[in-house]
Amino acid sequence: MIRCFEALSAPEPRLLILGSMPSVRSLELDQYYAHPRNQFWPVLSRLLKRPCPEDYAGRTDLIRSHHLALWDVVGSCRRPGSLDADIRDPLPNDIPGFLATHPGIRGVALNGGKAFELYRRFFPELKLPVLRLPSTSPAYTLDVEKKLVQWEAILPFLQE
Repeated sequence: MIRCFEALSAPEPRLLILGSMPSVRSLELDQYYAHPRNQFWPVLSRLLKRPCPEDYAGRTDLIRSHHLALWDVVGSCRRPGSLDADIRDPLPNDIPGFLATHPGIRGVALNGGKAFELYRRFFPELKLPVLRLPSTSPAYTLDVEKKLVQWEAILPFLQE
């Protein structure tokens, strides 16, 4: 079994971004979206009109300073390699508990189709608005500019 990280969160987040499960590289480095070809940090930085931080401390500051929370739908599972298609025996994180302790969250953004599928399966009772966004994984080969356009949907959730 592999396990995901604890949630990374601003003190009062407005949007929860959920992936499926961290990649092998992310788990090795104990960092969200650590694979050098994953486009999460460059996409998020461009949306927030900030330089993309090179170090992980700068990346976590980006999350905390923009009213975001970052976590994964799956808390633990079996998975050889990093592909979402290989996730077996997934057990969910306590997303309802996280939302209950962070009542300012206005919506949930799902990073990729597998995260969306698992979120819907495990949490059909949750009524917050849900954004199904294209995966920032290098395995999903949609052009980064097209991903960026779709990821713009998170911006209204971050406004005052």
